[in-house]
Amino acid sequence: MSSTRNASDVSGVTPDGAAWLASAGTYPRSTLSHWGERPDAPVVLPCGAVFDVVSVPTIFGRRMLDRMWGEGPGSGPVAEFRGRMLLFAAPGTAQRLPALMEWEEWGAHGTRTDGVPPLLCHGTGDAVTVPAPTPRSGSRWLVAPDTRHPWLPGPEVLLWAAVRAAREAVRISIFPPADRDANVYDVSRRR
Repeated sequence: MSSTRNASDVSGVTPDGAAWLASAGTYPRSTLSHWGERPDAPVVLPCGAVFDVVSVPTIFGRRMLDRMWGEGPGSGPVAEFRGRMLLFAAPGTAQRLPALMEWEEWGAHGTRTDGVPPLLCHGTGDAVTVPAPTPRSGSRWLVAPDTRHPWLPGPEVLLWAAVRAAREAVRISIFPPADRDANVYDVSRRR
């Protein structure tokens, strides 16, 4: 990977960003060398030490990004790969986010978040395929890594964005759905 960005490279991945990504692997210099020879090749990198990844369906992920950039602190690096959006997060997020989601009754059948897509959390022991530094068909960086120490959101920020995206996607009520077989009485006519 050259030390200067190509003007036609719209991905935004800088050499420092590529070095940060490669630092997640066992052999960072080999990954950088591979990208130097094949800048359009995606690679599989382990999660848990340098970053965790939260994978969501693309449309829901875009809603999350809109919330994070419009009303919140922004996001860390974000990639699109094979119909999923990969939100790079602080290490430990993959372990903590599911507990926060459960506490919020995320996706439990018959609750206020019924029908919201599951967030797939990749942390220690997992690996993800990340897009190449150079754009390629089917995968790309939406928010490219551009520094050796990017800001990464934690589980609370991602939960906040997901809840707001869900509220935008479906009307969420704090009241349970009405029982259709229940008798309804107009108590305003009491004497």
